[in-house]
Amino acid sequence: MSVLRPDDVITHLSQITPEFLAARGLRGLLLDLDNTLVPYGSYEEAQDMLAWAAELRGAGIGLYLLSNATGKRAAFWLERLGFSGVGMAGKPNPRVYLRAVKKLKLETPQVGMVGDQVFTDVLGGNLAGLHTILVHPLVVNALPHTRVARKLEKLVLRRYGHEWEY
Repeated sequence: MSVLRPDDVITHLSQITPEFLAARGLRGLLLDLDNTLVPYGSYEEAQDMLAWAAELRGAGIGLYLLSNATGKRAAFWLERLGFSGVGMAGKPNPRVYLRAVKKLKLETPQVGMVGDQVFTDVLGGNLAGLHTILVHPLVVNALPHTRVARKLEKLVLRRYGHEWEY
């Protein structure tokens, strides 16, 4: 069950600062898109998130988008974010995480995976040997499979001492 345990649990992306990353020995991040960087399905400009990403990049932190969103959706956001990444990534397959780490030209222990889902972002990140950071989802997703996954996530998180309400 430890492959489902995130290394860090945070309420918002803004909690990840250069200092937060330095304390964990991280020099790069793989980032989920939907409900992590932007609300699920949103195409609205998110100035605070863009500023956050620019601050990290300015501090020398490598960023790479690793999303299961469509390639078209990922491309839309990658153009605005100013860094590389992929859509339709195939998470939680650990190979996709390791390919992304190579794109950052860093070693696995130097890279964190940030996402809002235990069964994709945390599981795949842990299987690939990354530092995993679970962030509270920006919006409650109404997709049926996500609702089921969220109920299971609550049980997993409770097991590790995290009470999390969606």
